[in-house]
Amino acid sequence: MNIGLYQSAASLAALERWQDNVSQNITSAQTTGYRKRTINFSTETAGEIHADSRAKLGQDAGIPGVFPKTSAGISYISGETMPTRRELDVAIQGEGFFEVKLPDGTMGYTRSGEFRLRPDRTLVTSGGLEVMSDGGNPFVLLPGAGQITVNQDGSVFQGTTSLGKLAVQKFANTAALIPTSGGMFSASGGAGMTAVEEPDLMQGYLEQSNVQPLREMVDLVIIARAYEANQKMITTIDQQMQKALEALG
Repeated sequence: MNIGLYQSAASLAALERWQDNVSQNITSAQTTGYRKRTINFSTETAGEIHADSRAKLGQDAGIPGVFPKTSAGISYISGETMPTRRELDVAIQGEGFFEVKLPDGTMGYTRSGEFRLRPDRTLVTSGGLEVMSDGGNPFVLLPGAGQITVNQDGSVFQGTTSLGKLAVQKFANTAALIPTSGGMFSASGGAGMTAVEEPDLMQGYLEQSNVQPLREMVDLVIIARAYEANQKMITTIDQQMQKALEALG
């Protein structure tokens, strides 16, 4: 077996996975609060490379064959905060996620504070999900009660009437967060969720995604070149094997 052929094939699979992540990052670069998908590369051993046929007699221990291995991750570095001057836009400074109610009744978590009012005056995300208070209830605004104010600690007022406090949650193990669509996350059992007691919020601002499109474009070029190099390696090995078969008749 020509182990180089399989190493190059494994490299192509790893590069395709990296390219999928980069493509998703570029597509979602303008999504408020989106978190960049990352790929970590490592190696694993499988099989052995022997110098000659003596290995069959146990005289050559051989060198372990090394194959590339990838694991997906997410970057939780904060994105840039941009002013919008809209009273229902809120950005989180520092750690934490807004808590929202998903269609199936479970809770989801997002960094996007791009909020809206539903026709029944319930506060929802841009995707129509109810924004939760720290008491576990949605916010329902009062008709004609005045301007909305969101304080730095998450307290929400309409005029002088207190409507509650935005639920901002943090997680001890962010690796247990499961990404869904639109920059949303759901939490598995091992996430270790706790409330942020003193959140740092800014009204009239939105946190952008933490994707740097130029960096992603550079990565696409690197991926393309590496993919081409591995394709050429496979072609060369295949040609060598074909010549060997023809010579041996």
